[in-house]
Amino acid sequence: MLIIEACNRNMLKIKNTEQLLKNARSTHDRKAREIAIDALNSALQAVDAEAIVKSKVQMIGNMLSIENFSFDLTKFKNIYVVGGGKASGCMAQALEEVLGSRISEGAVNIPYTCPQYHTAKIKVQRASHPIPDAAGVKGAKIMLDLVDRAEKDDLVICLISGGGSSLMPQPSNGISLADKKKVTDELLKSGATITEINTVRKHISGFKGGWLAKKAYPATVVNLILSDVVGDPLDSIASGPTVPDPTTFHDAVEILKHHRLWNKVPTAVKKALVNGEKGLVPETPKPGDRTFEKVHNVIIGNNFTASNAAYNRVKNAGLNALLLTSCLEGQARDVGTMLTSVAKEIMTSGKPILRPACIVAGGETTVNVVGRGKGGRNQEIALGAALKISDFNGVVVASISTDGADGPTDAAGAMIDGKTLIRAHELGLNPWKALAENNAYPFFAKLGDLVFTGPTGTNVCDVALVLAL
Repeated sequence: MLIIEACNRNMLKIKNTEQLLKNARSTHDRKAREIAIDALNSALQAVDAEAIVKSKVQMIGNMLSIENFSFDLTKFKNIYVVGGGKASGCMAQALEEVLGSRISEGAVNIPYTCPQYHTAKIKVQRASHPIPDAAGVKGAKIMLDLVDRAEKDDLVICLISGGGSSLMPQPSNGISLADKKKVTDELLKSGATITEINTVRKHISGFKGGWLAKKAYPATVVNLILSDVVGDPLDSIASGPTVPDPTTFHDAVEILKHHRLWNKVPTAVKKALVNGEKGLVPETPKPGDRTFEKVHNVIIGNNFTASNAAYNRVKNAGLNALLLTSCLEGQARDVGTMLTSVAKEIMTSGKPILRPACIVAGGETTVNVVGRGKGGRNQEIALGAALKISDFNGVVVASISTDGADGPTDAAGAMIDGKTLIRAHELGLNPWKALAENNAYPFFAKLGDLVFTGPTGTNVCDVALVLAL
Protein backbone atom coordinates (compact mmCIF):
# COMPACT_ATOMS: atom_id res chain seq x y z
CA MET A 1 0.00 0.00 0.00
CA LEU A 2 1.19 3.52 -0.83
CA ILE A 3 2.37 5.26 2.34
CA ILE A 4 3.49 8.90 2.16
CA GLU A 5 3.35 11.80 4.58
CA ALA A 6 -0.12 13.30 4.54
CA CYS A 7 -1.29 16.89 4.17
CA ASN A 8 2.03 18.20 2.84
CA ARG A 9 1.68 21.13 0.44
CA ASN A 10 4.93 20.08 -1.23
CA MET A 11 3.18 16.90 -2.34
CA LEU A 12 0.55 18.91 -4.22
CA LYS A 13 2.44 19.34 -7.44
CA ILE A 14 3.26 17.70 -10.74
CA LYS A 15 6.00 15.12 -10.20
CA ASN A 16 7.28 14.55 -13.77
CA THR A 17 8.00 18.17 -14.66
CA GLU A 18 11.43 17.42 -16.11
CA GLN A 19 10.05 14.88 -18.58
CA LEU A 20 7.20 17.15 -19.66
CA LEU A 21 9.61 20.00 -20.34
CA LYS A 22 12.07 17.72 -22.12
CA ASN A 23 9.35 16.81 -24.64
CA ALA A 24 9.15 20.39 -25.93
CA ARG A 25 10.71 20.86 -29.36
CA SER A 26 11.01 24.64 -29.29
CA THR A 27 11.78 27.30 -26.72
CA HIS A 28 8.23 28.64 -27.06
CA ASP A 29 6.74 25.19 -26.43
CA ARG A 30 8.98 24.71 -23.42
CA LYS A 31 8.00 28.09 -21.99
CA ALA A 32 4.30 27.33 -22.49
CA ARG A 33 4.74 23.97 -20.75
CA GLU A 34 6.56 25.64 -17.85
CA ILE A 35 3.74 28.14 -17.36
CA ALA A 36 1.08 25.42 -17.58
CA ILE A 37 2.84 23.28 -14.97
CA ASP A 38 3.28 26.25 -12.64
CA ALA A 39 -0.40 27.21 -12.96
CA LEU A 40 -1.62 23.67 -12.37
CA ASN A 41 0.60 23.38 -9.30
CA SER A 42 -1.00 26.56 -7.97
CA ALA A 43 -4.45 25.12 -8.59
CA LEU A 44 -3.62 21.98 -6.61
CA GLN A 45 -2.09 23.88 -3.69
CA ALA A 46 -5.11 26.18 -3.47
CA VAL A 47 -7.32 23.20 -2.61
CA ASP A 48 -4.99 21.62 -0.06
CA ALA A 49 -7.52 20.14 2.36
CA GLU A 50 -5.39 20.75 5.46
CA ALA A 51 -4.90 24.43 4.76
CA ILE A 52 -8.57 24.93 3.90
CA VAL A 53 -9.86 23.24 7.07
CA LYS A 54 -7.48 25.18 9.29
CA SER A 55 -8.46 28.47 7.66
CA LYS A 56 -12.21 27.78 7.93
CA VAL A 57 -12.36 26.02 11.31
CA GLN A 58 -10.99 27.95 14.27
CA MET A 59 -11.19 27.79 18.06
CA ILE A 60 -11.35 30.96 20.17
CA GLY A 61 -11.65 29.88 23.78
CA ASN A 62 -14.65 27.55 23.85
CA MET A 63 -16.16 29.00 20.68
CA LEU A 64 -15.89 26.98 17.49
CA SER A 65 -16.03 29.21 14.42
CA ILE A 66 -16.79 27.74 10.96
CA GLU A 67 -17.32 30.38 8.29
CA ASN A 68 -20.41 32.33 9.41
CA PHE A 69 -21.41 29.85 12.13
CA SER A 70 -20.30 29.84 15.77
CA PHE A 71 -20.85 27.08 18.34
CA ASP A 72 -20.29 27.26 22.07
CA LEU A 73 -18.72 23.87 22.77
CA THR A 74 -19.58 24.06 26.46
CA LYS A 75 -23.17 23.37 25.39
CA PHE A 76 -22.33 20.05 23.73
CA LYS A 77 -21.79 16.81 25.59
CA ASN A 78 -20.10 14.94 22.72
CA ILE A 79 -18.51 15.79 19.39
CA TYR A 80 -18.67 13.02 16.80
CA VAL A 81 -16.88 13.16 13.44
CA VAL A 82 -17.90 11.13 10.38
CA GLY A 83 -17.40 11.38 6.65
CA GLY A 84 -15.83 10.06 3.50
CA GLY A 85 -14.08 11.01 0.30
CA LYS A 86 -10.67 11.50 -1.23
CA ALA A 87 -9.92 14.52 0.98
CA SER A 88 -11.62 13.29 4.14
CA GLY A 89 -8.50 11.77 5.67
CA CYS A 90 -6.56 15.01 5.40
CA MET A 91 -9.61 16.92 6.63
CA ALA A 92 -9.85 14.60 9.64
CA GLN A 93 -6.20 15.06 10.51
CA ALA A 94 -6.52 18.84 10.25
CA LEU A 95 -9.73 18.89 12.32
CA GLU A 96 -8.05 16.91 15.11
CA GLU A 97 -5.25 19.46 15.17
CA VAL A 98 -7.87 22.18 15.73
CA LEU A 99 -10.22 20.41 18.17
CA GLY A 100 -7.90 17.87 19.78
CA SER A 101 -9.36 16.05 22.79
CA ARG A 102 -12.71 17.81 22.39
CA ILE A 103 -13.55 15.14 19.80
CA SER A 104 -15.28 12.18 21.44
CA GLU A 105 -15.06 9.69 18.59
CA GLY A 106 -15.07 9.55 14.82
CA ALA A 107 -14.73 7.53 11.63
CA VAL A 108 -14.10 8.43 8.00
CA ASN A 109 -13.69 6.34 4.84
CA ILE A 110 -10.96 7.12 2.31
CA PRO A 111 -9.63 5.34 -0.82
CA TYR A 112 -6.98 2.64 -0.53
CA THR A 113 -4.61 4.82 -2.59
CA CYS A 114 -4.70 7.79 -0.20
CA PRO A 115 -1.68 8.75 1.92
CA GLN A 116 -1.20 7.74 5.55
CA TYR A 117 -2.92 10.02 8.06
CA HIS A 118 -2.25 10.51 11.75
CA THR A 119 -5.36 10.72 13.92
CA ALA A 120 -6.06 9.68 17.51
CA LYS A 121 -9.83 10.07 17.90
CA ILE A 122 -11.01 9.65 14.30
CA LYS A 123 -10.66 6.19 12.82
CA VAL A 124 -9.49 6.41 9.20
CA GLN A 125 -10.75 3.41 7.23
CA ARG A 126 -9.79 2.49 3.68
CA ALA A 127 -12.26 1.37 1.05
CA SER A 128 -12.68 1.05 -2.71
CA HIS A 129 -13.29 3.84 -5.21
CA PRO A 130 -15.02 4.29 -7.64
CA ILE A 131 -16.63 0.84 -7.32
CA PRO A 132 -17.77 0.24 -3.70
CA ASP A 133 -16.64 -2.74 -1.65
CA ALA A 134 -17.36 -4.51 1.64
CA ALA A 135 -14.86 -2.34 3.53
CA GLY A 136 -16.83 0.74 2.51
CA VAL A 137 -20.07 -0.84 3.71
CA LYS A 138 -18.46 -1.72 7.03
CA GLY A 139 -17.18 1.81 7.49
CA ALA A 140 -20.54 3.36 6.58
CA LYS A 141 -22.25 1.10 9.12
CA ILE A 142 -19.83 2.28 11.82
CA MET A 143 -20.68 5.90 10.97
CA LEU A 144 -24.43 5.28 11.05
CA ASP A 145 -24.12 3.54 14.42
CA LEU A 146 -22.02 6.44 15.70
CA VAL A 147 -24.48 9.20 14.74
CA ASP A 148 -27.39 7.09 15.94
CA ARG A 149 -25.97 7.50 19.45
CA ALA A 150 -25.95 11.29 19.12
CA GLU A 151 -28.54 13.19 21.16
CA LYS A 152 -29.88 16.74 21.07
CA ASP A 153 -26.94 18.10 23.09
CA ASP A 154 -24.33 16.50 20.82
CA LEU A 155 -22.49 17.90 17.78
CA VAL A 156 -21.84 15.84 14.66
CA ILE A 157 -19.21 17.16 12.24
CA CYS A 158 -19.27 15.59 8.77
CA LEU A 159 -16.24 15.74 6.48
CA ILE A 160 -17.46 15.27 2.92
CA SER A 161 -15.41 15.37 -0.26
CA GLY A 162 -15.35 13.99 -3.77
CA GLY A 163 -15.55 10.21 -3.96
CA GLY A 164 -17.78 10.02 -0.91
CA SER A 165 -20.63 8.34 -2.77
CA SER A 166 -18.72 5.16 -3.54
CA LEU A 167 -16.72 5.24 -0.31
CA MET A 168 -19.79 5.29 1.95
CA PRO A 169 -22.05 2.58 0.48
CA GLN A 170 -25.02 1.25 2.44
CA PRO A 171 -27.28 -0.73 0.08
CA SER A 172 -30.96 -0.66 1.04
CA ASN A 173 -34.28 -2.29 0.20
CA GLY A 174 -32.98 -5.78 -0.51
CA ILE A 175 -30.16 -4.58 -2.77
CA SER A 176 -26.80 -6.35 -2.39
CA LEU A 177 -23.34 -4.85 -2.60
CA ALA A 178 -22.83 -6.78 -5.86
CA ASP A 179 -25.98 -5.14 -7.23
CA LYS A 180 -24.70 -1.71 -6.27
CA LYS A 181 -21.32 -2.42 -7.88
CA LYS A 182 -23.04 -3.39 -11.10
CA VAL A 183 -25.15 -0.23 -11.20
CA THR A 184 -22.16 2.01 -10.42
CA ASP A 185 -20.02 0.38 -13.10
CA GLU A 186 -22.73 0.71 -15.77
CA LEU A 187 -23.40 4.35 -14.90
CA LEU A 188 -19.70 5.26 -14.98
CA LYS A 189 -19.31 3.79 -18.47
CA SER A 190 -22.52 5.29 -19.83
CA GLY A 191 -21.44 8.93 -19.98
CA ALA A 192 -23.96 9.90 -17.27
CA THR A 193 -23.14 13.06 -15.32
CA ILE A 194 -22.13 12.86 -11.68
CA THR A 195 -25.47 14.42 -10.73
CA GLU A 196 -27.34 11.69 -12.62
CA ILE A 197 -25.17 8.98 -11.10
CA ASN A 198 -25.75 10.30 -7.60
CA THR A 199 -29.51 10.55 -8.13
CA VAL A 200 -29.57 6.80 -8.69
CA ARG A 201 -27.17 6.12 -5.83
CA LYS A 202 -29.33 8.05 -3.37
CA HIS A 203 -32.33 5.86 -4.11
CA ILE A 204 -30.58 2.57 -3.49
CA SER A 205 -28.84 3.72 -0.30
CA GLY A 206 -29.58 3.93 3.39
CA PHE A 207 -26.84 6.53 3.92
CA LYS A 208 -27.04 9.09 1.13
CA GLY A 209 -29.82 11.46 0.12
CA GLY A 210 -30.25 12.86 3.63
CA TRP A 211 -30.40 9.54 5.46
CA LEU A 212 -27.24 10.25 7.51
CA ALA A 213 -28.82 13.46 8.82
CA LYS A 214 -32.03 11.57 9.54
CA LYS A 215 -30.05 9.11 11.64
CA ALA A 216 -28.25 11.93 13.51
CA TYR A 217 -31.42 13.86 14.40
CA PRO A 218 -31.91 15.64 16.84
CA ALA A 219 -28.18 16.37 17.18
CA THR A 220 -26.64 19.52 15.67
CA VAL A 221 -24.88 18.65 12.40
CA VAL A 222 -22.18 20.67 10.65
CA ASN A 223 -21.13 19.43 7.24
CA LEU A 224 -17.75 20.62 5.87
CA ILE A 225 -17.80 20.06 2.12
CA LEU A 226 -14.99 20.04 -0.41
CA SER A 227 -17.08 20.03 -3.59
CA ASP A 228 -16.34 17.85 -6.61
CA VAL A 229 -19.60 18.55 -8.45
CA VAL A 230 -19.98 21.27 -11.08
CA GLY A 231 -22.02 24.16 -9.68
CA ASP A 232 -21.80 22.82 -6.09
CA PRO A 233 -25.33 21.38 -5.74
CA LEU A 234 -25.33 20.27 -2.11
CA ASP A 235 -27.62 17.31 -2.72
CA SER A 236 -25.23 15.84 -5.32
CA ILE A 237 -21.88 16.16 -3.52
CA ALA A 238 -21.17 12.65 -2.17
CA SER A 239 -24.90 12.12 -2.90
CA GLY A 240 -25.90 14.53 -0.14
CA PRO A 241 -25.89 12.44 3.06
CA THR A 242 -26.86 15.47 5.18
CA VAL A 243 -28.92 17.38 2.62
CA PRO A 244 -32.62 17.30 1.65
CA ASP A 245 -33.06 15.36 -1.56
CA PRO A 246 -35.20 17.03 -4.26
CA THR A 247 -34.92 14.00 -6.58
CA THR A 248 -37.25 11.01 -6.63
CA PHE A 249 -37.38 7.30 -7.37
CA HIS A 250 -39.01 8.25 -10.66
CA ASP A 251 -36.01 10.44 -11.54
CA ALA A 252 -33.66 7.51 -10.89
CA VAL A 253 -35.72 5.24 -13.16
CA GLU A 254 -35.78 7.82 -15.95
CA ILE A 255 -32.00 8.31 -15.75
CA LEU A 256 -31.38 4.57 -16.14
CA LYS A 257 -33.78 4.42 -19.06
CA HIS A 258 -32.32 7.52 -20.72
CA HIS A 259 -28.86 5.96 -20.71
CA ARG A 260 -30.29 2.62 -21.88
CA LEU A 261 -29.30 0.87 -18.68
CA TRP A 262 -32.70 -0.22 -17.36
CA ASN A 263 -32.34 -3.71 -18.79
CA LYS A 264 -28.71 -3.95 -17.67
CA VAL A 265 -29.14 -3.28 -13.96
CA PRO A 266 -29.91 -6.09 -11.49
CA THR A 267 -33.51 -7.14 -10.88
CA ALA A 268 -33.31 -6.17 -7.20
CA VAL A 269 -32.41 -2.61 -8.16
CA LYS A 270 -35.29 -2.32 -10.62
CA LYS A 271 -37.69 -3.77 -8.06
CA ALA A 272 -36.59 -1.32 -5.36
CA LEU A 273 -36.91 1.69 -7.67
CA VAL A 274 -40.31 0.63 -8.99
CA ASN A 275 -41.55 0.00 -5.44
CA GLY A 276 -40.33 3.48 -4.59
CA GLU A 277 -42.28 4.95 -7.49
CA LYS A 278 -45.40 3.19 -6.17
CA GLY A 279 -44.88 4.55 -2.66
CA LEU A 280 -44.13 1.13 -1.20
CA VAL A 281 -40.64 2.28 -0.12
CA PRO A 282 -40.07 5.54 1.80
CA GLU A 283 -38.68 8.42 -0.29
CA THR A 284 -35.46 10.12 0.70
CA PRO A 285 -35.92 12.99 3.22
CA LYS A 286 -37.21 16.07 1.41
CA PRO A 287 -36.91 19.85 1.91
CA GLY A 288 -38.98 20.91 4.91
CA ASP A 289 -38.31 17.72 6.86
CA ARG A 290 -37.56 18.55 10.52
CA THR A 291 -34.44 16.40 10.16
CA PHE A 292 -32.63 19.39 8.69
CA GLU A 293 -33.61 22.04 11.23
CA LYS A 294 -30.21 21.83 12.98
CA VAL A 295 -28.09 20.90 9.94
CA HIS A 296 -25.55 23.40 8.62
CA ASN A 297 -23.81 22.74 5.28
CA VAL A 298 -20.65 24.71 4.50
CA ILE A 299 -18.73 24.51 1.21
CA ILE A 300 -15.12 25.16 2.18
CA GLY A 301 -13.59 24.65 -1.29
CA ASN A 302 -14.59 23.91 -4.87
CA ASN A 303 -13.45 23.98 -8.47
CA PHE A 304 -13.58 27.77 -8.60
CA THR A 305 -11.02 27.82 -5.79
CA ALA A 306 -8.58 25.79 -7.90
CA SER A 307 -9.36 27.37 -11.28
CA ASN A 308 -9.13 30.89 -9.88
CA ALA A 309 -5.75 30.10 -8.34
CA ALA A 310 -4.44 28.98 -11.75
CA TYR A 311 -5.90 32.14 -13.32
CA ASN A 312 -4.25 34.41 -10.75
CA ARG A 313 -0.92 32.63 -11.16
CA VAL A 314 -0.69 33.20 -14.92
CA LYS A 315 -2.05 36.74 -14.60
CA ASN A 316 0.62 37.60 -12.04
CA ALA A 317 3.20 36.10 -14.40
CA GLY A 318 2.30 38.77 -16.95
CA LEU A 319 0.03 36.84 -19.30
CA ASN A 320 -3.36 37.95 -20.53
CA ALA A 321 -5.61 35.58 -18.61
CA LEU A 322 -9.24 34.54 -18.78
CA LEU A 323 -11.11 32.26 -16.39
CA LEU A 324 -13.58 30.91 -18.93
CA THR A 325 -15.58 28.77 -16.52
CA SER A 326 -15.46 26.58 -13.43
CA CYS A 327 -18.60 24.77 -14.62
CA LEU A 328 -17.20 22.95 -17.67
CA GLU A 329 -19.18 19.89 -18.77
CA GLY A 330 -19.66 17.79 -21.90
CA GLN A 331 -17.97 14.93 -23.73
CA ALA A 332 -14.24 15.07 -23.02
CA ARG A 333 -13.08 14.69 -26.63
CA ASP A 334 -15.43 17.48 -27.74
CA VAL A 335 -14.12 19.74 -25.00
CA GLY A 336 -10.61 19.06 -26.28
CA THR A 337 -11.67 20.14 -29.75
CA MET A 338 -13.23 23.30 -28.32
CA LEU A 339 -10.09 24.20 -26.39
CA THR A 340 -7.89 23.94 -29.46
CA SER A 341 -10.42 26.00 -31.43
CA VAL A 342 -9.96 28.74 -28.85
CA ALA A 343 -6.18 28.40 -29.11
CA LYS A 344 -6.35 28.78 -32.90
CA GLU A 345 -8.52 31.87 -32.58
CA ILE A 346 -6.06 33.47 -30.19
CA MET A 347 -3.17 32.72 -32.55
CA THR A 348 -4.92 34.01 -35.68
CA SER A 349 -7.12 36.90 -34.52
CA GLY A 350 -6.10 37.74 -30.96
CA LYS A 351 -9.60 36.94 -29.72
CA PRO A 352 -10.92 36.57 -27.05
CA ILE A 353 -7.60 37.77 -25.56
CA LEU A 354 -4.27 38.78 -27.01
CA ARG A 355 -1.09 36.74 -26.76
CA PRO A 356 0.65 35.81 -24.58
CA ALA A 357 -2.55 34.26 -23.32
CA CYS A 358 -3.85 31.63 -20.95
CA ILE A 359 -7.44 30.46 -20.70
CA VAL A 360 -8.51 28.42 -17.67
CA ALA A 361 -11.51 26.08 -17.77
CA GLY A 362 -12.50 24.02 -14.76
CA GLY A 363 -15.27 21.49 -14.23
CA GLU A 364 -15.84 17.84 -15.01
CA THR A 365 -16.40 16.27 -18.39
CA THR A 366 -17.68 12.79 -19.17
CA VAL A 367 -16.56 9.90 -21.37
CA ASN A 368 -18.93 7.53 -23.10
CA VAL A 369 -16.81 4.37 -22.96
CA VAL A 370 -17.22 2.32 -26.12
CA GLY A 371 -13.72 0.88 -26.42
CA ARG A 372 -11.70 -1.41 -24.20
CA GLY A 373 -8.75 0.89 -23.78
CA LYS A 374 -7.24 2.60 -20.76
CA GLY A 375 -7.61 6.29 -20.04
CA GLY A 376 -9.57 9.03 -18.31
CA ARG A 377 -11.54 12.14 -19.16
CA ASN A 378 -8.55 14.51 -18.87
CA GLN A 379 -6.40 12.31 -21.07
CA GLU A 380 -9.26 12.17 -23.56
CA ILE A 381 -9.51 15.98 -23.51
CA ALA A 382 -5.83 16.19 -24.36
CA LEU A 383 -6.10 13.57 -27.09
CA GLY A 384 -9.12 15.28 -28.62
CA ALA A 385 -7.17 18.55 -28.54
CA ALA A 386 -4.08 17.02 -30.15
CA LEU A 387 -6.05 15.90 -33.20
CA LYS A 388 -7.03 19.47 -34.04
CA ILE A 389 -3.79 21.33 -33.64
CA SER A 390 -0.43 20.95 -35.35
CA ASP A 391 2.52 23.12 -36.35
CA PHE A 392 1.53 25.93 -33.98
CA ASN A 393 4.45 27.14 -31.90
CA GLY A 394 4.01 28.00 -28.23
CA VAL A 395 0.56 26.44 -27.90
CA VAL A 396 -0.14 23.98 -25.08
CA VAL A 397 -3.30 22.33 -23.80
CA ALA A 398 -3.15 20.52 -20.45
CA SER A 399 -5.88 19.01 -18.30
CA ILE A 400 -5.69 17.26 -14.92
CA SER A 401 -7.90 15.79 -12.24
CA THR A 402 -7.22 17.49 -8.91
CA ASP A 403 -7.34 14.16 -7.06
CA GLY A 404 -4.37 12.88 -9.07
CA ALA A 405 -6.22 9.92 -10.58
CA ASP A 406 -7.80 10.44 -13.99
CA GLY A 407 -10.30 7.64 -14.49
CA PRO A 408 -8.96 4.20 -13.54
CA THR A 409 -5.33 5.26 -14.07
CA ASP A 410 -2.37 6.47 -12.01
CA ALA A 411 -2.02 9.64 -14.10
CA ALA A 412 -3.71 12.95 -13.27
CA GLY A 413 -4.11 13.87 -16.94
CA ALA A 414 -2.02 14.78 -19.98
CA MET A 415 -0.40 17.64 -21.87
CA ILE A 416 -0.12 18.34 -25.60
CA ASP A 417 1.39 20.99 -27.85
CA GLY A 418 1.57 21.79 -31.57
CA LYS A 419 4.20 19.10 -32.13
CA THR A 420 2.33 16.23 -30.44
CA LEU A 421 0.99 14.74 -33.68
CA ILE A 422 4.44 14.98 -35.29
CA ARG A 423 6.05 13.13 -32.40
CA ALA A 424 3.26 10.55 -32.41
CA HIS A 425 3.76 9.89 -36.13
CA GLU A 426 7.49 9.39 -35.58
CA LEU A 427 6.71 6.75 -32.95
CA GLY A 428 4.15 5.00 -35.14
CA LEU A 429 1.24 5.96 -32.88
CA ASN A 430 -2.29 6.34 -34.23
CA PRO A 431 -4.14 9.03 -32.23
CA TRP A 432 -7.45 8.50 -34.07
CA LYS A 433 -7.43 4.80 -33.19
CA ALA A 434 -6.48 5.58 -29.58
CA LEU A 435 -9.43 7.96 -29.29
CA ALA A 436 -11.87 5.52 -30.89
CA GLU A 437 -10.82 2.84 -28.40
CA ASN A 438 -10.75 5.17 -25.35
CA ASN A 439 -7.08 4.28 -25.13
CA ALA A 440 -5.41 7.60 -24.37
CA TYR A 441 -3.19 6.34 -21.53
CA PRO A 442 -0.85 4.14 -23.63
CA PHE A 443 -0.71 6.84 -26.31
CA PHE A 444 0.51 9.52 -23.90
CA ALA A 445 2.66 7.06 -21.95
CA LYS A 446 4.74 6.40 -25.08
CA LEU A 447 5.00 10.13 -25.72
CA GLY A 448 5.96 10.79 -22.09
CA ASP A 449 3.18 13.37 -21.83
CA LEU A 450 1.06 11.90 -19.07
CA VAL A 451 0.90 14.22 -16.04
CA PHE A 452 1.66 12.56 -12.69
CA THR A 453 0.93 14.05 -9.27
CA GLY A 454 0.22 10.93 -7.25
CA PRO A 455 -2.76 10.91 -4.85
CA THR A 456 -3.24 14.52 -3.77
CA GLY A 457 -5.58 14.04 -0.83
CA THR A 458 -8.03 16.52 -2.32
CA ASN A 459 -10.69 16.52 -5.05
CA VAL A 460 -12.52 19.43 -6.71
CA CYS A 461 -13.03 18.11 -10.26
CA ASP A 462 -10.65 19.03 -13.09
CA VAL A 463 -8.64 22.02 -14.33
CA ALA A 464 -7.71 22.55 -17.99
CA LEU A 465 -5.48 25.22 -19.48
CA VAL A 466 -4.93 26.65 -22.96
CA LEU A 467 -1.61 28.48 -23.41
CA ALA A 468 -0.84 30.54 -26.52
CA LEU A 469 2.42 32.49 -26.41
